[in-house]
Amino acid sequence: MNMLYAIPGAEAPAAPEPAQAARAAPRTVGEVLAHSQVEPVLAELDADLVGLQPVKQRIRDIAALLVIDWLRMGHGLQAQTPSLHMSFTGNPGTGKTTVALRMATILHRLGYVRKGHLVAVTRDDLVGQYIGHTAPKTREVLKKAMGGVLFIDEAYYLYKPENERDYGGEAIEILLQVMENQRDDLVVILAGYKDRMDTFFQSNPGLSSRVAHHIDFPDYAHGELLAIGDRMLGGMNYRFAPGAREVFGDYLDRRLQQPHFANARSVRNALDRIRLRQASRLFADRDRPLDVTDLTTLTAEDIRASRVFGTAPPT
Repeated sequence: MNMLYAIPGAEAPAAPEPAQAARAAPRTVGEVLAHSQVEPVLAELDADLVGLQPVKQRIRDIAALLVIDWLRMGHGLQAQTPSLHMSFTGNPGTGKTTVALRMATILHRLGYVRKGHLVAVTRDDLVGQYIGHTAPKTREVLKKAMGGVLFIDEAYYLYKPENERDYGGEAIEILLQVMENQRDDLVVILAGYKDRMDTFFQSNPGLSSRVAHHIDFPDYAHGELLAIGDRMLGGMNYRFAPGAREVFGDYLDRRLQQPHFANARSVRNALDRIRLRQASRLFADRDRPLDVTDLTTLTAEDIRASRVFGTAPPT
């Protein structure tokens, strides 16, 4: 995996280090917000993500804590950087990576990380397959993430107690050291299914004690999934034909009853397959001139052709 993300514009305005913020000595929340430009990031989070109100509120609460800490520093009341390591739990497609990206930008604009980038990894990026391989792999990832946020997806796979020759424990030990000793230059977000993350933390009390913020991402409701589909289609310059949106709602009802549903990810996959069927339909009518309406409209028939309306596995 090992993916590095950066949100356009995250580098500006240049956020001061907390010590610099203390010298600037802002006296009001409004002054801190105006200087850091954090509010536009929170507004983007509201605009970009459907639902997730508890998650958005928790992110606002964390932002508020950091703003108040900034004001406290101006009065000499802050002795050390607060612990900002986090746990994001929830099913696939619930927006964990998107929120982590926004969190990285918030932390950068308030001066708690230097760069505001996010490095997303899995076990394979951290754990080696032989003795002496894990430590350099883990340290290389940490080097890339320094000054930003390290997002470890399915973090529980780092711990495999049933395998005595597994090297995940070595990666965890290195992470523990960095999370404690360099928390002023790196924020770690551990993510995965809630039940597995709970077990993971119970088995690794050192990690659990270093994670200050646990945020659970709920599954999307049916209406939220429809709204997500509308936004995705708009972003791709498509639209539903009259009556097609209702059929897509029926599709979602049926798909939700099937295994391996992945929230927004499954909505995107469904729309991609609907677009494929629309393209095949238009391709077959090769002698007819196609106008903008033809090229941008998804019909009820394009949706009903999915096997989810039959007995075969869903598509």
